[in-house]
Amino acid sequence: MTRDRRGRGMRGPAVLTTQPGQPVRPTSRERFDRVVLDAVESVEERWAERLGLVEYAVEDVPHVPDDWDSPTVPLSSLVRATGDQPTRLVLFRRPIEHRASRRSDLEALVLTVVVEQVAELLGIDPSDVDPRYSPDEPD
Repeated sequence: MTRDRRGRGMRGPAVLTTQPGQPVRPTSRERFDRVVLDAVESVEERWAERLGLVEYAVEDVPHVPDDWDSPTVPLSSLVRATGDQPTRLVLFRRPIEHRASRRSDLEALVLTVVVEQVAELLGIDPSDVDPRYSPDEPD
């Protein structure tokens, strides 16, 4: 018989972890990072030689200036290489997740963002970067 003081239901974790301090399931950040990594790997396989050194990063939200007057929130940021600083492509997790209702939508949107930014960096058409690219992806 389990103890249920004051009728509040079961207390404590329902599943014990194999490693203390580690969650049983990946967090939403970890799942998003995996989706980004998959998209980046598929693009990098094809264009690594032409891209050179590119740092990919994920931030929760963009830091927009106070005088931002655009009605949309950016999904990513591309900063071209300068001097000894490599090119940096940052995807913003929360705005992208907000636009995707299912995991398949999230994967398609992340791929679209990565492909469009790489295409801009290389100066080519996004459909040349990845044949799966479709400009009609969810936004």
